[in-house]
Amino acid sequence: MEGPATGKRVALAAVAGAHGVKGELRLKLFADSVESLARHSQLFVAGRSMALRDVKGGGKTAIARFEGIADRSAAEALRGSLVEVDRDQLPPLNEGEYYHADLIGLACFDGMGNPVGVVVAVENFGAGDLLEIEPTEGRRSLIPFREPVARLEDGRIILDPAFLA
Repeated sequence: MEGPATGKRVALAAVAGAHGVKGELRLKLFADSVESLARHSQLFVAGRSMALRDVKGGGKTAIARFEGIADRSAAEALRGSLVEVDRDQLPPLNEGEYYHADLIGLACFDGMGNPVGVVVAVENFGAGDLLEIEPTEGRRSLIPFREPVARLEDGRIILDPAFLA
C-alpha cells in the first residue's frame, strides 16, 4: 500500500467551547483517549499551529490549554474548530491497521478491476467502520468495511457493487 499523502492533517478533536475564564478549551475527542492529544506538543487549532500546554480529561471529552489562548472570549471564538495533527506525526500502524484519513480519497473497484467510485468519508456508529462511496454513477452509499463487502488491497478498495444503493 502507498504511504499517506504528504501534508495531510488528521482531526483528533473539535472545540466544543470554552472552559472557565483563562482560555481553556472543552474538546470533543475523536480518538479513544486524551493520550492521542497528550503525545503531541504542537497541534493545529483552526488551522494555526499552537503549542499544547496542558490537557486532561477522560472518555470522549478533554480540557486543553494552548499557548496564545489566554481568556474565555479567545477560547469561545474557536468553538467548532478542529484540533489537528500532521498525518506523519501519528504513531506507525501494524499490519491490517489503518487510519480513517488514509481511506478517504481511495479509488474503489469491483472484483474484476472495474472502477466503481471513490471513498469520500468513513463513519463508525458503533458497529464497525462504514465507507461512504461516491459512485461513478448513481448516488452515494454507506457500505460496511469488512469482508466480503469491502477490503483494502494495494492502496485501493475492492468492493462488491451489489452493496451500493
